[in-house]
Amino acid sequence: MGFSLSLPYVRQLLWIGTSIVLAVVILLLDSRIIQHYSYHLYILCLLLVISTFFLGSEINGAKSWIKIGNFSIQPTEFMKVATAMTLAKFFHEGKTLGEKKSMWLIAFGIILLPAFIILLQKDTGSALVFLSFIVLFYREGLTGFIFIIGAIAVFLFVFTLLTNEIYSIALLTVILIIAWIIDRKDKKKIIRNIIIFAIAVAFIGAVNIGYNKVLQPHQRQRIDTLLGKTSDPKGADFNLIQSKIAIGSGGFFGKGYLNGTQTKLNFVPEQSTDFIFCAIGEEWGFVGSCALGALFLSLVIRILRLAEKNRNPYARYYGYGIAGIIAFHFFINIGMTIGLVPIIGIPLPFISYGGSSLWAFTAMLFIFIKLNDN
Repeated sequence: MGFSLSLPYVRQLLWIGTSIVLAVVILLLDSRIIQHYSYHLYILCLLLVISTFFLGSEINGAKSWIKIGNFSIQPTEFMKVATAMTLAKFFHEGKTLGEKKSMWLIAFGIILLPAFIILLQKDTGSALVFLSFIVLFYREGLTGFIFIIGAIAVFLFVFTLLTNEIYSIALLTVILIIAWIIDRKDKKKIIRNIIIFAIAVAFIGAVNIGYNKVLQPHQRQRIDTLLGKTSDPKGADFNLIQSKIAIGSGGFFGKGYLNGTQTKLNFVPEQSTDFIFCAIGEEWGFVGSCALGALFLSLVIRILRLAEKNRNPYARYYGYGIAGIIAFHFFINIGMTIGLVPIIGIPLPFISYGGSSLWAFTAMLFIFIKLNDN
């Protein structure tokens, strides 16, 4: 077939080779340099992300790529690494209790700013990845109540889409009445419950606005499919149906290396990128899929353990940040191929085809390795 940059496997080999070089360069750096230039890298990556509005090319509906010859770079992937480094340095510097409240506001701003810009590029999946930094926030003292609020918000979002605003508000009203009966002798709790009720009602009112104005048509179709509101086997549902067929056909032990019919015959779209897990599930079956899951789980646990043992607070903060990113990518990517979450288009770390993702995850992991050498 020859050696041409127009061939995907040739480009990926080059990405792998340059990733090895990148890893070596990071290991040769002084870890103090990494820590010192965290903010600088954040600003640089933020400018690169913004530049895609003017220099970017649109791929799969998202204008988040910069084309350079036969290659395409996605600055969003590097923004994740830079954000993890910036949060690590920020938490390392914000130690006093007096700065606690303002510290959290600034920390949320650090993740929401790039997420908002990426959302404007119509790359919802990459924007959602920044929510994974909640793992770091929770480790550093953010109340667990935030997870309860998040779960309630997801429930109200789904319930409103499945029914309508009236049913959701009626449900909240019933809950408010029950809370009033329980807390009727405590005026402070009654006022608190009313405020929460008002915020929840406002959120419900914003669900359909956000759903119809923020999300793209194909994203709404995917959510509707997941919720069972619509069915379009030859359109919006095609990718997911083919994905399930491929993974299911692998059985317990799989069909063997390169023997997958659904993936080899290209029935599964995007099987080298977002749906790479289909090839693993079909060729290696349930056993291979579980082995892959165990490897990712062990990687995340290993990162968290090393982060806890490290005497450098910066390394600990950074470790929790990247552990959240890797775990989010893994669970969402696998979840969307088997129909547990909407298809939002994020790669499987170190496995999906693509240079930007491979570079970013290589840098992400080897920076952590370097920080643990000291």
